[in-house]
Amino acid sequence: MTAPAREKPAIAPTAPPIDPITWVAVRRSLMISGLIGAFLAYVGAFGSNAIPLIPRIGFVVLISWIGAGMGIVLFRLAVRMAWTRGNRLLQGAVAGVLMTLPMGLVVWGSSHLVSRGAVTIRELPSYIASTFVVCQAMTLMVVFLNTRTSQLAEARAAPASEPAAPKFLERLPLKLRGAEVWAVEAEDHYLRLHTSLGQDLILLRLADAIAELEGVEGAQVHRSWWVARDAIADARRGDGRAVLTLKDGSEVPVSRTYAKELRERGWI
Repeated sequence: MTAPAREKPAIAPTAPPIDPITWVAVRRSLMISGLIGAFLAYVGAFGSNAIPLIPRIGFVVLISWIGAGMGIVLFRLAVRMAWTRGNRLLQGAVAGVLMTLPMGLVVWGSSHLVSRGAVTIRELPSYIASTFVVCQAMTLMVVFLNTRTSQLAEARAAPASEPAAPKFLERLPLKLRGAEVWAVEAEDHYLRLHTSLGQDLILLRLADAIAELEGVEGAQVHRSWWVARDAIADARRGDGRAVLTLKDGSEVPVSRTYAKELRERGWI
């Protein structure tokens, strides 16, 4: 009998990487929670209006910062839940639910101590209900602003996409590949290519070549010539016409049809 085929052990799926907690995100979370805490203190939320304003602000902001720390930890837990994967706002809502009970106890307990027992256990459910609303609002706001800020930062840091190379460069013969195109000269049905690696002929109309050279700074200077701006070594006028000298020594006539435009562009 042949031995049974050995099955390869299944590879356990790995969880997707979790975004790292950065000090920027922590500072932003504390700032947002602190502002919300100051507002809640100002309106006397959670029965804190019996405390003078300045101590009240410090008291409520401290509780808000405790909630921010708890929210960060529970948000990480929500991110690990498979059914929340990829949905930041859902993860924030789940974190808000998870922190409602412990934060409700923190808020009620703090109020009970500060009020010296005036806040009783009977009020705990109402404290938890109010805490749920605040936890949801704070968590979703922090998650939204952190996510939005991260997206903007990534967009600014992303390198700008390089413009596509002119299509005409694909027509260069193998011996001229990678060369700078200095000029294109029409010769009957052919085009003579003047490049940094030499010259060669290809079968193409000048009008089609000019269209495919879009993206290269250049211009048609004669009915038979297109010239790249960087290829011009010298420009002179004589006998009523201008002549351009290329880097390879070729002389290119400038017809009156194109002379005015070239003067306006500072070529001649």
